[in-house]
Amino acid sequence: MNFTSTVSRKLRSAREFARGLADTAHPLLVQIIPIRRCNIDCGYCNEYDKVSPPVPTDVMTRRIEKLAELGTSVVAFSGGEPMLHPDLDDLIRLIRRRGMMAGLITNGYFLVPKRIEALNDAGLDFLQISIDNVEPDEVSKKSLRVLDKKLQHLRDYAEFDVNINSVLGGGIKNAEDARTINRRARALGFSTSIGIIHDGLGLLKPLGPKERAVYDDVSAAINGPWQVFKNLYSGITNFQEKLADGQPNEWRCRAGARYLYVCEEGLVHYCSQQRGTPGVPLETYTIDDIRREFVTPKWCAPYCTVGCVHRVSTMDFWRSPQEIGGQGSAVGNSRSAGL
Repeated sequence: MNFTSTVSRKLRSAREFARGLADTAHPLLVQIIPIRRCNIDCGYCNEYDKVSPPVPTDVMTRRIEKLAELGTSVVAFSGGEPMLHPDLDDLIRLIRRRGMMAGLITNGYFLVPKRIEALNDAGLDFLQISIDNVEPDEVSKKSLRVLDKKLQHLRDYAEFDVNINSVLGGGIKNAEDARTINRRARALGFSTSIGIIHDGLGLLKPLGPKERAVYDDVSAAINGPWQVFKNLYSGITNFQEKLADGQPNEWRCRAGARYLYVCEEGLVHYCSQQRGTPGVPLETYTIDDIRREFVTPKWCAPYCTVGCVHRVSTMDFWRSPQEIGGQGSAVGNSRSAGL
């Protein structure tokens, strides 16, 4: 890990945190899709296909410029598998040139040393991999056995922050796998997190006794005395306590304001599981849209498992009560939100 780049990243993170406290009329995190295609197929995932071409680079460039105009703090590429986009490195460079932080959510399959060094050169700030099991099965191909060598490459070459997410629920067969994955990631020096995922229909199911015991154990390790500073963001897990028991949360979801999900078609959605709401083209999205959605309650919030939205919304938990009847509150689909 390059010490200078690490210090620079921490300072920029602190700057964006302070700006977020001072002003609410800009997105803190935008997840944007450069390609919907993925090289693997996981049973619980509804965020990919096998045929879509990359979003043209000039189109992605315009979208990134628009996010900069909105004052966005962090832009993270998701998918599909974003590393299938041929000009991903150039898009990361553009994000950094426009003063934003750049992130990447990937399945990890393409992380060979040369590719990691290219991401270093592009200026990537953070990368997340969600590893679902120890051995691949019909539910998920994102297994520790397949990806462990990639994790070692990241340890040896990455100059950006790396988070490894383990999961429970959603048909994952062996709850103990989450403990194994989390322990291995910590041993390699990475920050870690644990998520509760939906099933293939986007529905939340309460954790069983074995799953709950693993969840409690892993959460304690993530928030332990030697891990707390490494996990300042991923360690925000209080929202998952009730979800683990299948119970609703009362919170103020700031999706559409502090968090945006921009699909491959360039539309702004609350998240990957609420496509169509608000469903406004990014090119016409304004500060007024952000202010409206900031105070709009979301019908899907009580059982939402989307960790990034919960974590981003934490900054504003004490501000601006949301009002029923706000534009957007009655619109949506019937799926509970997922990872």
